[in-house]
Parts: sequence; C-alpha cells; structure tokens
Amino acid sequence: MIERFAYDNRPVRAFLWATIFWGTVGMLVGLWAALQLVLPQLNLWEWFTFGRLRPLHTNSVVFAFVGNGIFAGVYYSLPRLLKTQMWSRTLTLLQFWSWQAIIVSAAITLPLGITASKEYAELEWPIDIAITISWVLFGINMFGTILKRREKHLYVAIWFYIATWVTVAMLHIVNSYAIPVTLWKSYSGYAGVQDALVQWWYGHNAVAFFLTTPYLGLMYYFVPKAANRPVYSYKLSIIHFWALIFIYIWAGPHHLLYSSLPEWAQSLGTVFSIMLIAPSWGGMLNGLLTLRGAWDRVREDVVLKFFVVALTAYGMATLEGPLLSIKAFNAISHFTDWTIAHVHVGALGWNGFLTFGMIYFLVPRLFRTKMWSRKLANGHFWIGTLGIIFYTIPLYFAGFTQSLMWKQFTPDGYLVYSNFLDTVLQINYAYWLRSLGGTLYLIGTFMMVYNVYRTAKQGSFLASEPAEAPAMEKESREVSVSGHWHRWIEKRPMQMLFFSLIAVAIGGMVEMIPTFLIQSNVPTITSVKPYTPLELQGRDIYVAEGCYNCHSQMIRPFRSETERYGEYSKAGEFIYDRPFQWGSKRTGPDLARVGGKYQDSWHFYHMLDPGKFVKGSMMPPYPHMFEKQIDLKNTERKIDVMRKLGVPYTAEFARTANDSLMVQAQGIADNLAKGGIEIDADKQIIAMIAYLQRLGTDIKVKPLNGDTQVKP
Repeated sequence: MIERFAYDNRPVRAFLWATIFWGTVGMLVGLWAALQLVLPQLNLWEWFTFGRLRPLHTNSVVFAFVGNGIFAGVYYSLPRLLKTQMWSRTLTLLQFWSWQAIIVSAAITLPLGITASKEYAELEWPIDIAITISWVLFGINMFGTILKRREKHLYVAIWFYIATWVTVAMLHIVNSYAIPVTLWKSYSGYAGVQDALVQWWYGHNAVAFFLTTPYLGLMYYFVPKAANRPVYSYKLSIIHFWALIFIYIWAGPHHLLYSSLPEWAQSLGTVFSIMLIAPSWGGMLNGLLTLRGAWDRVREDVVLKFFVVALTAYGMATLEGPLLSIKAFNAISHFTDWTIAHVHVGALGWNGFLTFGMIYFLVPRLFRTKMWSRKLANGHFWIGTLGIIFYTIPLYFAGFTQSLMWKQFTPDGYLVYSNFLDTVLQINYAYWLRSLGGTLYLIGTFMMVYNVYRTAKQGSFLASEPAEAPAMEKESREVSVSGHWHRWIEKRPMQMLFFSLIAVAIGGMVEMIPTFLIQSNVPTITSVKPYTPLELQGRDIYVAEGCYNCHSQMIRPFRSETERYGEYSKAGEFIYDRPFQWGSKRTGPDLARVGGKYQDSWHFYHMLDPGKFVKGSMMPPYPHMFEKQIDLKNTERKIDVMRKLGVPYTAEFARTANDSLMVQAQGIADNLAKGGIEIDADKQIIAMIAYLQRLGTDIKVKPLNGDTQVKP
C-alpha cells in the first residue's frame, strides 16, 4: 500500500542559515587571530587577546559551522533515505535552539577567560551538560525516525550517522568529567599524564567522529545524488566503515609522542595511526570513483567541483596524519606550524568545501529555483581553492624552518639559535601569507553568502515537500538471513548501535585502563609537591588567558630541547596538574622549567608590555593583570575540590589558605619593591609570577653531570 507524507524542510533551512552565519563569524575570528601574530597591536582588550580568541575560533568553526552543517545534512538526508518524516518536530526545534544557545554561550564565555583549556573541549561544565542534553535530543529524534522508517535497509550514510552519535556521546561524557568549583570554574577529574591521554583520546577522535565520520555519511549521500550515480562499491563501504571506526579510536596517543606518556601507549597510537591509511583512502576512493563516467560534468557542475576538492583534501589529510604519527616525522612536525597546516587542509578543504558543495546543492532545491549566479559560485570555488593554497603551503615551510632552527648546533656543540625569538622572526612572512590565504577563503565565503541570498530571494521556499512510499513489510526469517551477511545488521538499527559502540570502546579501554590502574605507568617523585594557594590561583589565571595556546610545558628527550629548556619532562612531575598544560603548538618557548630562570621583575615587565620589553615579540600585553585583584573568595573552595581529587592538602590548610597566599604574595611584592616596582600584593600579576617561578623547580639538576635528582 502506498502511503503519502511530506518532508519538513524548515529544520534544514534553519540549520543551513546557522551554518552560513556561524561559519562566517568563525572564519572572521580566525582571520583576526592570524593577523594578531603579525600585528600584536590587534590584541585590543583582555577579551580579544590571541589566547582567548584562538579557542573561540576553533569552537565556532568546529561546533557552530561544521556542527550545524552536520545537522542540516542529516535532517535532509535521513528522512529521504528512510522514506519517512523526522520523528518529532518538537525535538527538532529543541535541538536546534539548544545548539544555538550553546554556541552563543561559548561566544560569551571563552572571551571572558572561562575555559577548561582542553582543545576542542574548552567549554566549562554547565555548557558541557547543555551539550549532552542537546546531543541526546538529536539521538532520540534520529533513532525515533529510524525505527518508524518505511525503508528496511539502512543505507551506508546512516551507519556513519549512528556511529557518530554513539561515539561523540562516549567521548564527550568521559573527557568532560570534572568537579565544579563555582558556576563557571571546575577542575578536571584527571591529572597530568592521565588527563593528557584522555584529552587526546577525545581530541583526536573529536576530529575523527565529529569532523570526519558524519561528513563521510554526508559524502555517501550527496556525492551520488549530485553525480546521479550509485556509490562505486558496496563492499568497500562495509570495509571502510567498520575498519575506520575500530581503528580510529586507538590513534589519539600519536599527539603525545616523545612526551611523558608511557612508551607502550605511544607505540599503540603510532601503529593504529598508520593502519588508518587503508580505510581512510578506501573511503576517499569510493567517493571519487563514484564520479566515474561523470568527469565531464565535474567541469561544469560547481557542486561536484567542491566535492572533488573536498575528497582530495580528505585523502591528503588522512595520509599526512598517519605519516606524522611516525616518530621520525613527528620529531620534526610537533609543536610547529606544520601541524597547523595539516589541520587546515582538513578543515578548509574537507569540511569547508564539502559544506559549501552541500549548500550549493540544497539551496536551489529548497527554494525551487536555479542558483542565482553560476559564475559567482565558480568564482567562490577558485578563490577558495587559492585561499587553501596560500594558507597551508607557507605554514608547511614555516614548520620545516622552525624545527630545523630549533635543532641546529654549531660545530662546537652550541645551539645556533638559542633565542627562541629568532625562529619567530624568521617565519613572519609565512604568517602574512597565511593571513592572505584566510582572507581569500573568507572572500569566497562572502561571495557564497550573497549568491545564496539572491537565490533564496528569487525562489519560493518549499516548507513541506510531498512524498510517497509503500509501507515497510515485515519479512520472514528465511528472507532476513539470506543474501550478504552484512544485510542482517543493516536492517537492525539497535544492533548497529550496539556493535558500533563495542568497536569504538575497545581501543579507549585498552589504552586508558592500564594507565589509570598500573602505578608504574605514572611513577611518583617525592620532591614534587602540590601548588601553594597563590601558585594555584596563578595557574588558573594562566589557563584563563589561554597561555597554553602558545606555550608548551613538555620538554622532549631531544638534545636540542634539553640544551634549550633543561632536563626532559617526567610523568611524575604532573600529578597535580588539573588540567594538564603540555600544549600542542609553540609560538613561544616551552615553560616547563622557566621557574627561577628570570627575576620577578623580568616577568613583571614582560607581562606588562612584551613588545617593548622584548623587541619583536608577538605576545600580547596583559595590563588587566596589574589592575585586577586575585579572587580570594574562592581559594578555600579550590583547595577543597583539589582535596577531593586526591591532592594532599589538609582540611585545616583549606581554612587558612588565604593567609598562606597573602604571605607568599607579599614576599613577591616586597622583592619587586627592591627594584623600584610598587604594586599591591593582591593583584593578579603577583599570582602569575608565583606560578611561573614555580614551574620545573621540583626537579633539581646536578650542576656537574646534568643528572636529575629524582627520588622514587
């Protein structure tokens, strides 16, 4: 029996407009942050310094631009693949508005310095809870739609949607575990090495299961639709899906090579990262080969042009990522701009261009008209492609330059470039060219915005699209088990959900359980003590200012690094670091052993106006630290929360923490006064100086042979 129904295009339109709006905002913020690296005077106020804008840029692009793009694509493709309406319009509206509220809250809190300081997971605990609720609403709506479908077979795109939902839920919940201190402040439930492992298990797989798997689902729907051809290989789709979701989850430790993470965990990350080449390229080839016989159309169809470049960028990024997980390559690339270039091949090419192609595909269909200007769309394609080239290629050269300069020694065995600033000044040209590339990419986006606006204006929106399909009939057991073995699971969404969860949970469990339960993985060092109350307050200021975006606190066991920064980092040094601060990019020098290297007055003047104090520095000034007071009312609560997390403070110490804090603060103020610097002891700069002067001082190095005095 044929049943008549209608597809609701209103949510698709809403998410599309949100995608376009937030994408433009996120790219503008990114361009501003890029320009701050060549024009430090663009760090206008405390709310718009690089350290605060950089996480705003990543969150707005990842969760606002790409996130809304995912929802737009899913809300369009899922009903059509299942021959039914979305299960609940109310849930759809709730999920849309809750997601936009989350984005707005991120846009407010991150510039205010309210951050958990974990990459792609910077948002504080109330917003994390809101993300969980919104994601659950999306999942209920998606599975409700799947269960009431008229099409029994679940198309490959839906496999990726299901795996995305369950994996992102798992990653978000585990990584977000924290204990609140106040409404907008919490401390991570994990510390040091364990926190780093959990974060990059999440961070790498946020890229995998938020920026990759849902977009592969969209690729499997929109590329065949735009090309009007079937997917090249059904069997390759099966291999691609299961191999990808199983292998990906193991690869997180490749972000922590040569760090204090246990060697066995690093090796696991490397092995599985290299294995990722096969399923990743299998998916890319499945997409590109779907266009076989349609290459003449690619020259004419701007949608297919965007899709081809997107798939090519996906292939490049997923080859480069595994290569960078090999230690020989990682020793060169890590902490340099090579990583930034690599990330943006995926972000601008894969996510950006697939989203643009999807927008150009959907808008004419939703508004029942042709694209207003094909020339303008083609112009967007070419200027966007040039933008990617100008953005990434200079940063690759910058990365090579940085690494080679950091490692270069004279014939006498001394560092050629002992001053880190020398390497910064050498790659200034690359930062200018990166800004040019970002400008071109943004100009292309504005061209699309205008083209979409004119297209919508000349058309008529189809809010309810009539459709019809036969009711799904229950098949007999004999039929259900016949044919290809994979058909059994394709017709059972809850089994697909269950087996997907098993596939993605195994890797994380194997890596994390031993790291948490076997003490030898994180050996203790008796000389390492908890932070004093003043140092803890200073550390929180350091986190709020986003200093981790430019400075690492992880000295790798390379001669070039130990000569420059001091003894390499040990796992036991970080047992009180919540969250860890190892960093992923050095725009400034490593700070793991900066304690005692400079006088208090040096830090004072350096934070006040680094550009004047160190000629050529791109670091922003922090005058607000010299005016704002330390938040003394929360000191006791912070100590209590740290006690709950296992830090060996006493209950009595928490009650007198502010007394101890002021004694140490007055000592620093008195020391500054000896050099003619008058400042009150309760200012934030005093706490920042205390934290910086503490870093690395728990580990003492013998003056003669350089051996570290470590007591097991």
